[in-house]
Amino acid sequence: MTDRRIRFAPVFALVLAAFALPGTTTTSKAEESYTLRIATLAPAGSSWMKIVNAWNKTLQDRTKGRLKIRTYPGGAQGDERDFIRKMRVGQLDGAVVTMTGMSMVVRAMIVLVLPGFLDTYEELDRVRAKMAPEFEAMFDKEGFKLVGWGDAGRNRLFAAKPFRSPSDLKSLRPWVWKDELVFVELYDVIGANAVRLGVPEVYPALQTRMIDMVSSSALTAVALQWYTRVKYMTGWNSAIIAGGTMMRKDKFDELPPDLQEIFQSTANRAHDLINKTIRKDDEEAYKLVVKRGIQVVDAGDAKAEWDAAYKKVRDNFTGRLFSKSLLDAVTEAAKP
Repeated sequence: MTDRRIRFAPVFALVLAAFALPGTTTTSKAEESYTLRIATLAPAGSSWMKIVNAWNKTLQDRTKGRLKIRTYPGGAQGDERDFIRKMRVGQLDGAVVTMTGMSMVVRAMIVLVLPGFLDTYEELDRVRAKMAPEFEAMFDKEGFKLVGWGDAGRNRLFAAKPFRSPSDLKSLRPWVWKDELVFVELYDVIGANAVRLGVPEVYPALQTRMIDMVSSSALTAVALQWYTRVKYMTGWNSAIIAGGTMMRKDKFDELPPDLQEIFQSTANRAHDLINKTIRKDDEEAYKLVVKRGIQVVDAGDAKAEWDAAYKKVRDNFTGRLFSKSLLDAVTEAAKP
């Protein structure tokens, strides 16, 4: 640990090797160049950004500089709501977002992060693979292109005070992201008094005890230093923090066919590598915060209470944010 930040093994060199594709694209004449402006909340030194930077280098190498990505990491362009707004008015071309951002474009995508529903990577991967055409069509209808899927780890609850059952949350002050839908509903179902804040406001709020609980992956809790202000963490996860990269469809469509092919093929490799890396890093972060003294909470006989709260959230959203037929289709696609 250096300056209270946990470091993981450098991946940049390995990432570049993973992007080494056979063959190169050459051009016989000078052609127009394109720069795609993409924003993310991921910190500059995170695994996400290391891979995106390697993706960008590969794009420039394979297109002889005709296509590149200009990234804005660490919330430099605001929160995810700002990303979506800026994409709609043409100030950004794309964004790497969680399902909070994705659901601002396609509300029904919230089905992928329902609590107690798709809580394993295997289930989530099966759904995204089997239903890819349907999901991509939803974004296409809204004028966006779904470039690739990405994860940010297993979603857990972290708290400064002991808790075990949903009822215990009534005496806590849990944080909820201003634009996040699932935990707003979950805390309402439980009867907890959630405090709505933007991501940059969370750490100061933990310091002052304005809040004493956060929902997060272990990896995010480490990257943003939230873990230094809590003492307890659920051993189970309610869902996977899913998301991905999307961009304005018109910006993709204006690229020449050869650049479209290179962009998407390298994007596929980048997102595959992102998921493998993030999942590994999240497991390492979980083990490390436990080693640092955070106590793991076991639901025990309170599991039925959690399951009931999760089901109530799903029932409340069905027919409101997504159809019963979509929920059934996702349930079926999750099966081996």
